[in-house]
Amino acid sequence: METDDVSLREQVFHDRVREILICVQLFVCLYILSYLILTHFKKNAEFVTDDIEDATVNRIALWLCTFTLSVAVCAVLLLPISILSNEVLLTFPQSYYMQWLNGSLIHGLWNLVFLFSNLSLVFLMPFAYFFTESEGFTGSKKGVMARVYETAVMLLLLTLLVLGIVWVASALLHDNTARESLYDLWEYYLPYLYSCISLFGVLLLLLCTPFGMSRMFSITGSLLVKPRLLENVEETMNCAMFEEASLSRKLNSSPSCWLNLNLEAMKRQFVSVQAKRMALETRRKASPWQRNLGYPLVMLLLLALTVVCVLMVCFHVLELLFDESAMPRGMEDPHLGLASFSMLGSLGAAVQVILILYLMVSSVVGFYSSPLFSSLLPHAQDTTLTQIIGNCVSLLVLSSALPVFSRTLGITRFDLLGDFGRYNWLGNFHIVFLYNILFAGLTSACLINTVTWAVQRELIRAFGLHRLPFTVTRPAIPFRLLLASGLSKIQ
Repeated sequence: METDDVSLREQVFHDRVREILICVQLFVCLYILSYLILTHFKKNAEFVTDDIEDATVNRIALWLCTFTLSVAVCAVLLLPISILSNEVLLTFPQSYYMQWLNGSLIHGLWNLVFLFSNLSLVFLMPFAYFFTESEGFTGSKKGVMARVYETAVMLLLLTLLVLGIVWVASALLHDNTARESLYDLWEYYLPYLYSCISLFGVLLLLLCTPFGMSRMFSITGSLLVKPRLLENVEETMNCAMFEEASLSRKLNSSPSCWLNLNLEAMKRQFVSVQAKRMALETRRKASPWQRNLGYPLVMLLLLALTVVCVLMVCFHVLELLFDESAMPRGMEDPHLGLASFSMLGSLGAAVQVILILYLMVSSVVGFYSSPLFSSLLPHAQDTTLTQIIGNCVSLLVLSSALPVFSRTLGITRFDLLGDFGRYNWLGNFHIVFLYNILFAGLTSACLINTVTWAVQRELIRAFGLHRLPFTVTRPAIPFRLLLASGLSKIQ
């Protein structure tokens, strides 16, 4: 009997060590990837300075930002890893090489991401910001430790302020609970604070994702070679080259007595013509498959992903009305390898993973495209450390809310694990139902507006109507005029 107990304890110990090693390896890989990304965008002048103290402080802050960004990437991968792990266990139920992939590992990964997300949002990122802005108390000895002391004091004051605000908010909403849990910091206030942050992240995703889906069409279109009907690329290329050469000759031979306004206008026109010529060169070098099939296929793929998202949310709205199990909730044991989380099996699980990643990419595009957050957009080798901190915080808020966002919309039926499923507002039917309705409505409106105007704009360019002397707007040219112009050109 004692031998069985020892072997059982050894098995538990080995399983725990194996899970820790897997999590450490995963996090190290994500940390290296995050560090490479941040070093690509950081401004090198802030880290290569004559002041060794400032360089050390900035380097420490960069390490904290790298940790936060790696946690954000891991939060994005939580649901895809969980869904794919379940499908792998269903496909290879008796495989010896897949025994390490179990519910305990996935559950532990969710708990670690939740813990590190709290740690980064509440302590590490405020510490990094105050650390870069601190100079030490007046009269104290200058150095890195003096900045650490000032940052610790500022962080303590900020913690007291935030906890006071959270206590007041909880007292207004839940008077009795707030009084009973006045000293219950770990079990009540920190989860309540993170629940509020997660609710803010989910609302931010609600606003950014539909806008990002509409922006994905224009951004992807600018990166691909668009097909042009009835266009001679060589002729247009020659015209652009002649125009560029003419403007270049005028700029080089312009006398100094010319007005500066005319000179600046010619420079702007020259830059515009040069950009047009480079775009035409790209079109000429592209293969016929890229010119004719690449852009339509990518646009159809984006359209299909967006339509599938809207249809799944509409179906989830009907489920909420008739099935109580459609509400998002938490679970203690994921029970991997028993049944697929999609009605379509492995194909449906793959579609869920693609849709979750598509929602995240769309939300990031919509976040940086909004006028309120466009100033945070990073630039290669020209992003300040303060901007890096702001970007890491924003991405962590979006990514940590992604599992709740996906489950609330019904994109997946994989219930939330650990503390992700203990948010106070998840059990409110009215909030979840209204959230699904708003997402479906906003996404449909953005999709209809984007697709209709994009089709009309491409028809205008395809038939050459953009060369008309007046400005072409949406109501300026009716659709029947486009058809008539196209038929006349064909004839």
